[in-house]
Amino acid sequence: MKEDYLTIKQTGNHELIIKKSRFIATIARTKSVNQAEQFITATSHKYHDATHNTYAYTLGLDDRQVKASDNGEPSGTAGVPELKALQLMKLKNVTVVVTRYFGGIKLGAGGLIRAYSNSVTEAVSNIGVVRRVLQQELIFQIPYNRLDEVKHFLQQKNIYIANINYGINVEIHLFTDIPEQEAVKSLLTNLLAGKISFTQGQSRYNEIDINEHDYHNQ
Repeated sequence: MKEDYLTIKQTGNHELIIKKSRFIATIARTKSVNQAEQFITATSHKYHDATHNTYAYTLGLDDRQVKASDNGEPSGTAGVPELKALQLMKLKNVTVVVTRYFGGIKLGAGGLIRAYSNSVTEAVSNIGVVRRVLQQELIFQIPYNRLDEVKHFLQQKNIYIANINYGINVEIHLFTDIPEQEAVKSLLTNLLAGKISFTQGQSRYNEIDINEHDYHNQ
């Protein structure tokens, strides 16, 4: 199973005005063809009076299912540029609908390609990107007098504490990247001189915000 991938932070939209034409990019997470088609249908219905409702989607962490539609624009000037924009940004499991209200000035093939591509990239930039990371829960107990030390240690190592339960001892729940879990266990074992035992909990995808600088260095 792939352990991490990039996707959009949430459903959203963004509008551009280019030579009096309105381009509205609406984008959502989708995991199946059915979800993608429902989103396309709903968005196209919302903007039923538009000149065009073009779209693209990429599904699966290996882009196993992709589709693009120009919806009446010249062939290859809308849906494909939108799909390429999603793929260049390495986004997974997303569908975008770019709606155009024609403003009376023709853009030409090159202008349309740039307009539809930029609509997608600017919408993604406006909405935000997250990395979904497959992580494993790690649970352990420590005495109360070691809590501050352990919390400080984990903070230094940029390891996020998911939950702390207070009972006879302190029970700490972490989520760590699966390939890093053995190293984390070793570090904690050394810190506590071997006086620690671990329980593995559930695996789940957690989301980490990607800032603009980090995103362009993926």
